[in-house]
Amino acid sequence: MVQQQTTTLAGTVVPDDLVQPFQIEASTLRGRLARLGPLVDTIIGRHDYPEPVAALLAEAIALAVLLAGMLKYEGVFTLQTKGDGPVHLMVADVTTAGAVRGYAQYDAEKLARVEAAGSHAALGPVPRLLGAGYIAFTVDQGENTERYQGIVELQGATLAECAHHYFRQSEQVQTGIKLAVGHDGGGWRAGGVMLQRLPTEGGAASAAEVEAQEDGWRRAMILMSSVTAQELIDPALPPNDLLLRLFHEDGVRVWQPHPLAPQCRCSRERIERVLASLPDDDLDYMKVDDRITVTCEFCNETYGFDDGDVARLKQAAE
Repeated sequence: MVQQQTTTLAGTVVPDDLVQPFQIEASTLRGRLARLGPLVDTIIGRHDYPEPVAALLAEAIALAVLLAGMLKYEGVFTLQTKGDGPVHLMVADVTTAGAVRGYAQYDAEKLARVEAAGSHAALGPVPRLLGAGYIAFTVDQGENTERYQGIVELQGATLAECAHHYFRQSEQVQTGIKLAVGHDGGGWRAGGVMLQRLPTEGGAASAAEVEAQEDGWRRAMILMSSVTAQELIDPALPPNDLLLRLFHEDGVRVWQPHPLAPQCRCSRERIERVLASLPDDDLDYMKVDDRITVTCEFCNETYGFDDGDVARLKQAAE
């Protein structure tokens, strides 16, 4: 069971590690606010990532949490980037229950060259660290269901801009996203806010209604752009207080927040099933000093199997 994380400040319990759904009353725009503290720090802390890689992964996790919160699904939502830059792969996924995990693969030598090149300093993290490639969003609801996947090129300086490009090209839904990441003595933190303008229901709107909707959208985007990175990740600023600070003039309605927690889905039993299904030649190839070692990319947990373990797995599978 995923439990909600909290941070205690001056005797006040401030919600943390959650997604807060909301709606702007004046324009009926729907949104999500993500606030991640111990969750993102735990995921990053499982690996010895250089700071640029850690910051980019924290941002990807925040984006995945926001996007997953906008969807109705039962299963796993996955965000994946793949490019030819120093960070050649990133994965972040969120289950319906709120279990979150993520990891990044990077080339240390290529990263060092990019970081040392002063001419690249002005580039955003996407062209500088990810390079050319794609970003994919996948919803997997398990066996006997059709998996949904949307893929677009990495276009933009930031992950938020890449997501904007995806919604313009693939979903044709007006979307605004702002992300923030920070690191201090308390560890890594991340946050984000997302607004969407849904298609009007109930037939064609009048010219006056269309203009009012456009004005409401422009106003909401201006207000959202005014939020600072520090406000998005500040553990002393409750999410609802931040929403009220941004949208109080137009009215903001909030619903029950969705708690999140760092939780990997790997297990020894799962790995045993995979090993039992492999042919003997593949198992022999995987051995080092007569032992098979499997390390989870997400949580960095290591599972070891000696010859006796493998023999028992193969026998049980027969």
